[in-house]
Amino acid sequence: MSELTRRELIAGAVAAGLAAAVPASVRAVAPPPGKQAAGFYRYKVGSFEITVVTDGVNRMKLPDTMVGNATKDQVNEALAAAYMEKDVFVGPYNPIVVNTGSKLALIDTGTSEAAFNNTKGVSGQLMNNLAAAGIDFKAIDTVIISHYHGDHVNGLLKADGSLAFPNAEVLVPAVEHKYWMDDGEMSRAPKGRVEGMFINNRRVFNAEVMKRLRTYEWGKEVIPGITAVDTSGHTVGHTAHVLSSGSDKVFVQADVTHVPYLFARNPGWHAFYDQNPVAAEATRRKVYDMLVAERMMVQGFHYPFPSLAYVEKTGNGYREIPVPWNPTI
Repeated sequence: MSELTRRELIAGAVAAGLAAAVPASVRAVAPPPGKQAAGFYRYKVGSFEITVVTDGVNRMKLPDTMVGNATKDQVNEALAAAYMEKDVFVGPYNPIVVNTGSKLALIDTGTSEAAFNNTKGVSGQLMNNLAAAGIDFKAIDTVIISHYHGDHVNGLLKADGSLAFPNAEVLVPAVEHKYWMDDGEMSRAPKGRVEGMFINNRRVFNAEVMKRLRTYEWGKEVIPGITAVDTSGHTVGHTAHVLSSGSDKVFVQADVTHVPYLFARNPGWHAFYDQNPVAAEATRRKVYDMLVAERMMVQGFHYPFPSLAYVEKTGNGYREIPVPWNPTI
């Protein structure tokens, strides 16, 4: 063993003395915060600034009928392959805000302030995360809706039923709006989930929302730089959007797939919430073949936050390649 030098002995004594002089309360481990940081992430598409704002997640017991043409065991195998928990389904919600320079547009609204209260903050986080991102909800002048499922439209209203975005025009797909507002379609809706969605949509699209509502058509710009794309199947009028600025593009897919580790990797699987499963599968394959061919980024509403990826073809379907976190914009 080497002998300690005089200098090392003196240094050790000084350090020990300093440690003894610090009160125990100061040296104690800091209590854990017990909550996540605010969830938002920014990137650029040409001159557009995109802010992904998480609305939280839906965490539930895996339904036996999650996939109509696959067994629960097969779904659990897919979850295990993605290092997910067995018999548990976790579905993220990720609306985005697009700042075009002339417009501040929110695409889809998340599950609502009421959901935040009901789930104790597991979902319904949009308004809090908008504030954390420095985005004033009153400054949003456009809300673009992809389709009329509750996790995409319920956030139009606050918990008390008032407008969540009082200064925004609400832009909705014409085909989707016509279907859900049709009394005849509502009368023919099967009992249960679909009937409940008709009722919910009549609640959300109240008189105040309708005053601000305008429909848009597929194949046309909704606002400059954002074009609507027919991706029907998940719902009758389900719509995706291409954001384009300069030579840059991103495909905002809404629910072309739900979580990628189930439905991008297994595009032939028919989720119970696809209104027309066969059409939804055809749309999914068409869109994802295009994304692969054009090497276009996809923004997935139900992808893990911040939900931005490229996709590649695999033997059975597609695999998402998350875009690396960029510390600058």
